[in-house]
Amino acid sequence: MKITKSQGNSIFFLVLILIVLIPQTRQPLQVFIHKGFALFSPSIEDENERKSVANYNWKLRDENGQTFDFNNAKGKVVVINFWATWCPPCIAEMPSLEKLYHAYNDDVVFLFVSNENQDIISKFKQKHNYQFKVYSALTPYPEVFDVSSIPRTFVIDKQGTVVMDKTGAANWFSDKVIATLDDLLL
Repeated sequence: MKITKSQGNSIFFLVLILIVLIPQTRQPLQVFIHKGFALFSPSIEDENERKSVANYNWKLRDENGQTFDFNNAKGKVVVINFWATWCPPCIAEMPSLEKLYHAYNDDVVFLFVSNENQDIISKFKQKHNYQFKVYSALTPYPEVFDVSSIPRTFVIDKQGTVVMDKTGAANWFSDKVIATLDDLLL
């Protein structure tokens, strides 16, 4: 039996609809799509539109129960990523953030912030062999981090100015991000 082009297209769209409707295949498909978006570097904020962190009064707790005071990040370059294990664009960009973390962990303060249960986060990190620490907020974050959707990532310079502010998946181990961090660390 020979399948016509029209029948082939109908079968393709039926299979695609089934993949999207079946919960077990939905997330991997969404992650795959967002990995395409994560090929692009985040943009640098225009200098005249940059916001500054006015209030460093923010307390976080890491996965080991240790408290982190955001005041300790004053005068340092900081990367803050708001994310969740169930979020396809978060999952898509996480490998590039992990690479960035390994490359700059000694010089940059990394804060991966999630409000999920620590057991879920630990299993996710173990599954993907991620080494970064994950924090949960104990107090409200500073106003400059107006997070209404995730992933949301900020790069902050030593003066507290937000140099990068990206909502959605991005390639955080790109030449542009590396050059930006290198400049900020001088």
